Amino acid sequence: MPKLRNHSGAKKRFSRTATGKYKRRKAGRKHLLTPQSASRRRERRHVGIIESTSPEGKLLDKYLPMK
Repeated sequence: MPKLRNHSGAKKRFSRTATGKYKRRKAGRKHLLTPQSASRRRERRHVGIIESTSPEGKLLDKYLPMK
């Protein structure tokens, strides 16, 4: 049986909350922010939450078994 390992790309981008959901940062926050409207910049500030019962959440459960 091979060792269980976390996916190195997923562990840099996602973190698990206390209730078992996953947090992620939204894309588009690094540069070229001046042409964006204020409402779009404000929306990008929010954190994305992924439920562990969704298809993406089930994939993350497989990618991050020890987190």
